[in-house]
Amino acid sequence: MIRLLTSGESHGPCLVAIIDGFPAGVEIDRDTIVRDLARRQRGYGRGGRMQIERDRASILSGVIRGQTTGAPIALQIPNRDWENWQALWASESLPSVTVPRPGHADFAGMMKFGFSDARPILERASARETAARVAAGSLAKQLLAVFGVQVGSYVTSIGTAEADLPNESQVRLAALAEESPVRCPDSESARLMMAAIDQARTDGDALGGVFVVAATGQIIGLGSYTQWDRRLDAQLASAALSIPGVKGVEIGPAFENAKLLSTQVQDGFVVDPDGQIQRSANRAGGVEGGVSNGEPIVVRMAMKPIPTTRAAQASADLIERRAATSRYQRSDTCAVAAASIVGEAMVAWTIAGAVCEKLGGDSVSEMIRHQEMGKHDV
Repeated sequence: MIRLLTSGESHGPCLVAIIDGFPAGVEIDRDTIVRDLARRQRGYGRGGRMQIERDRASILSGVIRGQTTGAPIALQIPNRDWENWQALWASESLPSVTVPRPGHADFAGMMKFGFSDARPILERASARETAARVAAGSLAKQLLAVFGVQVGSYVTSIGTAEADLPNESQVRLAALAEESPVRCPDSESARLMMAAIDQARTDGDALGGVFVVAATGQIIGLGSYTQWDRRLDAQLASAALSIPGVKGVEIGPAFENAKLLSTQVQDGFVVDPDGQIQRSANRAGGVEGGVSNGEPIVVRMAMKPIPTTRAAQASADLIERRAATSRYQRSDTCAVAAASIVGEAMVAWTIAGAVCEKLGGDSVSEMIRHQEMGKHDV
């Protein structure tokens, strides 16, 4: 079992990721980690923080001569904004926040931990933490690549602007997204999305949207139907909903499927002229009965609008017990494009864990041997 823990505050010295149980012998390309971190920072509608940070992950342990050793891996990402906050932290004069911002963890966190100041809550609950997850997810993608699995993402809507997606494979859609400021595979739809973001910025508001993460080249048999918590789709849904702002998730076109007859939804089996068994469609999103079926795993996630807005929102001062309005904190207008990169990391991490469970072994070479031993024709 591979495990991931992250630590660090939004305006603290750094973020840290600890990865345990990662198999030995995986070749790690540090430039790939840098690229994934940079992809998370890009996106039309991002705020001023992205002008400060230039995320780089230092590998402090668990990798020697470019290969994982099987020991715990420690990753560290410095916060460049720490220079602007260090004196405040040292003098214990961090600005207190007694007016919780609606839509954030402020109020619930203050009640949970007994704080009269939301500062300790917002520092940890901040989406800044996802940079550590993206770095860890980059390692997971490099492990999956050994077994021919690729993970990509693209945006399908921002606000009311819906993408008119071209009839392309999941791999091609993800490739087209890399060329778009909003990670939308259709250029005309992307222009409408950017216009919507511009209008929201002018209005002092923010926008959410929907994005898709797809994993192709799948191994059959990941996950299990034998217990509820081992179902792959349940694990994917949990990972998706752990992303700040993500409030909805579906595997395949689940909500569309719910409106159809059963005979219109199930992915029938077909036999090609060479005798190979294939599927007529992939409405199951690559998972049936909690188990991967070899088709691309397609996870669609809905992100709510970022709750921090320049336009004031109704709140209350929890100390003075009076009505108040939330104070604006530096924020994005739209972070859907960035969230799709975090989505890639979480889907990759979940599938990598399932691959390690399925194939077993302490090293990647042992996992490959187990995969070869278990292969059978379909």
